[in-house]
Amino acid sequence: MATVGRHRLRELFDDSPTPHIAHYPQTHRRDYYVATDGSFAPDGGGLGVVVETRSGERVARLALPDAAPDNNVAEYRALHLGLDVLAHRAPADANVGVLVDHSDLAADVNLAVLAARGPDYRPLRDVTVPSGAANHWRGIRARIAGFGKLRAAELPSGENPAHALANAPEQYGHVNDEPAKCTLPDVEADETQIPPPSRANRHAGD
Repeated sequence: MATVGRHRLRELFDDSPTPHIAHYPQTHRRDYYVATDGSFAPDGGGLGVVVETRSGERVARLALPDAAPDNNVAEYRALHLGLDVLAHRAPADANVGVLVDHSDLAADVNLAVLAARGPDYRPLRDVTVPSGAANHWRGIRARIAGFGKLRAAELPSGENPAHALANAPEQYGHVNDEPAKCTLPDVEADETQIPPPSRANRHAGD
């Protein structure tokens, strides 16, 4: 269950912009939400991951030390890790909301989502992946294609629940010992009464 006083990932996602994809009112109808963050420091950084169901039930948390060459690469590594974790704990047709505090990464993810829907799998514009993150970007795109639906939202780093995990993995290492969960999201009664989105929104299916 959600912790009192803690924002659920769903709530953070609802309040955050989703670059390149219209943020229609029913965005909260995701099955799972994954927040990730990567940090860089000369003496070592870290990767943080938080995964929840739409009702706020925690599925997984990770805080791992990492030695990325820079912060940009760390962000891509963190998202690759987060999507891998979710893929092992969620149904293949899961509807996923991604939360990151890196604007280029959020935009790149949504461009890849839109490209996957097109006949030639070409993005709306070229994606510039940081040097050193090419393999992780391929892994991210593979995970995007493997879920039912997915979109990414950008939020400030201070609101990202994965931020502390990535920036102080030595302090939060205990979260890695939490029991792994494979759980189905609850269907909330208030959502069953919401009509489907208008077909006028050409991105409403993402």
